[in-house]
Amino acid sequence: MFSIGQMALISMISHLIFIYITWRLVLSMNYEGIIKKGRTTEGRIFLLFITIVIGTGVSRFFLEILRWSSDLVFFF
Repeated sequence: MFSIGQMALISMISHLIFIYITWRLVLSMNYEGIIKKGRTTEGRIFLLFITIVIGTGVSRFFLEILRWSSDLVFFF
């Protein structure tokens, strides 16, 4: 079982890793057709926000699975 400090550290690292992975995936996509000309800064900020939302969601999913699997000990 993880202590609160260990779980906090694992959560922070997990969020950062999944946000980075999502950012790399977003950069590989062709999104120039969606963003208006002259609005590249706003487009990049929007992509950054989308990346944070997706990366955090995926990270929370994996952290929940980790938490549930450690709680299965109390089931038996």
